[in-house]
Amino acid sequence: MPPLLSRRTRHRLAADAALIVAAAAFALPLVWLVLASVDGGAGLRVRAPSPATTENFSAVLTDEITFTPMLNSLVLCGGAAALTVACAALAAYPLSRFRSRLVRPYLLTVLFTTCLPITAIMVPVYGLFVRVNLIDTMGGTILFLAAAQLPFAIWLMKTFMDGVPRSLEEAAWTDGAGRLRTLTWVVLPLMGPGVGVVAVYCFALMWGNFFVPFLLLLSPDQLPASVTVFTFFGSYGQVAYGQLAAFSILYSTPVVLLYAVVARRIGGGFALGGAVKG
Repeated sequence: MPPLLSRRTRHRLAADAALIVAAAAFALPLVWLVLASVDGGAGLRVRAPSPATTENFSAVLTDEITFTPMLNSLVLCGGAAALTVACAALAAYPLSRFRSRLVRPYLLTVLFTTCLPITAIMVPVYGLFVRVNLIDTMGGTILFLAAAQLPFAIWLMKTFMDGVPRSLEEAAWTDGAGRLRTLTWVVLPLMGPGVGVVAVYCFALMWGNFFVPFLLLLSPDQLPASVTVFTFFGSYGQVAYGQLAAFSILYSTPVVLLYAVVARRIGGGFALGGAVKG
């Protein structure tokens, strides 16, 4: 009889099988997305298109369906992400550089606020926006999205900022630079991967946010792509699956491109070697 597999081997095979099942569960929707986007009669089944067609992309590549909503999404999410990164850097700097007993409780409070569901505060937020005339404004929605992402962005930014040596700031102070100039010209450039992580994280979460712009933006010409995706869901359960798949691929492209651009810099580390020499 062949020898039985060892306990360690059995555990490894079980872990490999579980990973394969998990990978298949994630890959199957992506396979359907690609195949359905080039299938004129696409449904919920995963099948090869016969024949392949580009009609779905031609149908969604219009100003009303794709171009205007995508531009709105870029303005909305790009502006909110930039504002979040700027505010997070200013808030994380004193938390990272000044020692106080209140820093840890403050950070735990900030982290706790990220656990609050956004739906729990949208009713008072909507009432506030109506009262201060910020409803149906791109600027007001940008401010709220930035505020919603700010707590966790501060936590991340502070973690990355702790890795920048204080000796580099002290050298800049010796040359006459103030704290704000030191932050913008010394600390932030050295923690470029951290800034990239925060920016990509915030942009990706805002890009997929449906609930906030759906409630705060009312004009059809201001709606982002995350809201206009419901264009493909018709009455009586009718769904244009092929066009929905094509639009989803186009909708995912900016986030994928942003990650591809930042990924090399993120993977390169902080590159502080040789910076501290005296």
